[in-house]
Amino acid sequence: MTLPLPQEEQELVCYHCGEPCFGGVIFFDRKHFCCDGCKTVYQLLNSNGLCGYYQIDESKGISPKLAKSEDRFAYLDSQDVEIKILSFRNESECRVDFSLPMMHCSSCVWLLEHLYKLNAGIISARTDFQRKSLHVVYQSSHTTLRKIVELLSTIGYEPDLRFADLHEKTEKKLNRRRIYRLVVAGFCFGNIMLLSFPEYLSGGHPDHTMNRVFSYLNLLLSLPVLIYSGGEFFISAYQGLKAKFLNIDLPLSLSLAITFGRSLYEILSGTGAGYLDSMAGIIFFMLVGRYFQDRTHLRLQFDRDFKSFFPISVRIKKEETFSTVPLSELKKGHRIFIRSQELIPADALLIEGDARIDYSFVTGESKPEHIQKGKMIYAGGRQTSGQIEIEILKEVEQSYLTKLWNRKQEKSAQIPTDNMVHRLARHFTGFLLLLSIGSFLFWMPYDISRGIHALTTILIVACPCALLLSATFTHASVMSVLGKNGVFVKNAGILETIGKINTIVWDKTGTITSASQMPVTSHIDDIQLYPFILSVVSNSNHPFSRRITTLLEGSGVKRLEVNQYKETPGSGAEGLVSGVLVQVGNAAFTGLTSTIEGQTSKVYVSINHIPVGYYSFGNELREGIKENISWLTRDGYQHMLLSGDKSSGIEAVTGIFPSHTSMHFSQSPHDKQAKIEELKTQGFRVLMIGDGLNDAGALISSDAGIAVSDDINNFTPACDVIMEGRSFGKFRAVLHFIKHTRTIIIGSFILSLLYNVVGLGIAVQGQMSPFIAAILMPVSSVSIILFTTSVSRILASRLGLKV
Repeated sequence: MTLPLPQEEQELVCYHCGEPCFGGVIFFDRKHFCCDGCKTVYQLLNSNGLCGYYQIDESKGISPKLAKSEDRFAYLDSQDVEIKILSFRNESECRVDFSLPMMHCSSCVWLLEHLYKLNAGIISARTDFQRKSLHVVYQSSHTTLRKIVELLSTIGYEPDLRFADLHEKTEKKLNRRRIYRLVVAGFCFGNIMLLSFPEYLSGGHPDHTMNRVFSYLNLLLSLPVLIYSGGEFFISAYQGLKAKFLNIDLPLSLSLAITFGRSLYEILSGTGAGYLDSMAGIIFFMLVGRYFQDRTHLRLQFDRDFKSFFPISVRIKKEETFSTVPLSELKKGHRIFIRSQELIPADALLIEGDARIDYSFVTGESKPEHIQKGKMIYAGGRQTSGQIEIEILKEVEQSYLTKLWNRKQEKSAQIPTDNMVHRLARHFTGFLLLLSIGSFLFWMPYDISRGIHALTTILIVACPCALLLSATFTHASVMSVLGKNGVFVKNAGILETIGKINTIVWDKTGTITSASQMPVTSHIDDIQLYPFILSVVSNSNHPFSRRITTLLEGSGVKRLEVNQYKETPGSGAEGLVSGVLVQVGNAAFTGLTSTIEGQTSKVYVSINHIPVGYYSFGNELREGIKENISWLTRDGYQHMLLSGDKSSGIEAVTGIFPSHTSMHFSQSPHDKQAKIEELKTQGFRVLMIGDGLNDAGALISSDAGIAVSDDINNFTPACDVIMEGRSFGKFRAVLHFIKHTRTIIIGSFILSLLYNVVGLGIAVQGQMSPFIAAILMPVSSVSIILFTTSVSRILASRLGLKV
């Protein structure tokens, strides 16, 4: 029932959104609501036991905008639109990412992560508060994309579907609202300064009439600066207080309020011109500092997400020829070949082959799905059967692959109260408030004007954010430099882990030796068997298989169709070619009871369980590997070699490692993992370096794992770093660069600490004007950004890295 508000109830507010009930009030369940939309949301939450939403941080909900038409989201029923919006779909589940501009507090996070109670088809919902995004997993058999969007719209969180195509590579734009606020603040600040010149230059003999007129003009100009440009500081401070924590905008807001109040009193009472120039300057310079901070952060993030592609390559088909291209050059419409155990780099259509896709990288479920020809395969899947041909439907989105890579490290609700910045700021802000009030009380009996100066300048000049910007921008700058040198790091936390490493475990084939340059010799006399062998080895991504493939294709050998292809990691591969069983691998896998001795590695071949010969491989060491290991040994690192090759391969690494180095051959993937775990139990901090093919378990078990890539698609979620093979000669420089990251952070912390100590020391004495404090605070933040980025680039340049 809706009734007009009687005069005595004009102050009633809506139970859901907290807004005044203008025009009328709806009574329901002994509560007041301002509109049917708020009442509907309350009914929805109440019927599903979610009214705890109203108790979190005493936050209020968002008043929903009811749809003008029931068909407003009907276009989402279109399969073509759904394909563009969904990030993943299979028979059991769908995944989609929404941008939710209305997400603003911990209550929003709580409600959004309980969406499964409002729609039984939703499996899970995970928020990313900083990006204001929501990742939803749902069952297509129980609900639809349209119903989920309608639900979000009903409860007040309508998604911004203009940005639903997450695979479109567009540079993130700066916060335009902040730019508009900056322009308004700059315009008004300049004019306030201009109108204040008569006061500055009066020489103690002011024209009171003109000064009074100019003071009122300044007051008029200050209002848009305070309300519009400075509004974000007050809103942030209010939301922090509402959530019962002190954020870094609270002291700034208090200082602005005190400065404006003092100025308003002086102008209206005629006792002075006030400090409106200082207030406008505080807001203008703070906005300049935050604009610069945002711009730098977005540039570094854009470099990582869209310019520094994973250093992996794919085989692309052009007419009847094949070529290898880096991931960054892969375009829509390209046809590429994916071997066994290779990652699908972008959404694609299956053209040829037996596709059995493992989506564990995306969904966490490792059961392979059989995909029919002409059906879609989603980015992040891994082919587990033989070679397939696919056509790219969307360009590679680096940021999406990076997000999948880091999914295990994500927290379910990254809300402001859990943010390290605000945890530290809470204590810093409390100390700041006590110090400012104490200084004011100290100076008040002697000089109240000086006391107010001390109060306002302390609140302005202190900058806890400068202490906390150092680590963020140092890590971002370091990761950007590494990306330009063919080294892609999973996340910033890995940098700190690598900096503490004291033991390096090396794989041999494809790591110490160069897979693309290994000499290979055929010991199979019957050339009629070559098409059968090629048909099997071309499906495998193992270094030996790739070298045999290159050898046979270079001789003009053609492939045949393969059925029932199967690859056993660490052993070999097999398949039926024209009804003939072809096995390629080690002696045990191919059924040999005796092996051929020698110093070279060998791959044996059997046809229908009958041995027909083998391929032998020489050892071509990577350029610079010997020098790098020698330098690392002098730096104090311990080494261990774990290889799946026979012990005859020891000759290839003799003289590379120190004589006391522990070397283990004939190691299965399980053996490698066990050795890593044994080292860790002994107290060693282990860095594992492999090719990411047969050592995934070892890469996972190590403190940090590096996968070396040689123009191939060997990306593995198990590793923490992917390093381009051609950049391996810089390995020691890269390790030193990462190790010095902590030194840069400590240096910037010291710089920030000195600034706060000196600034507060002067401010406490009441000898600093608010205007000067307004300049110094953003300058401190900018100086930290410049220090961390410039020092990291100088260090990289001195180490011979590209900047």
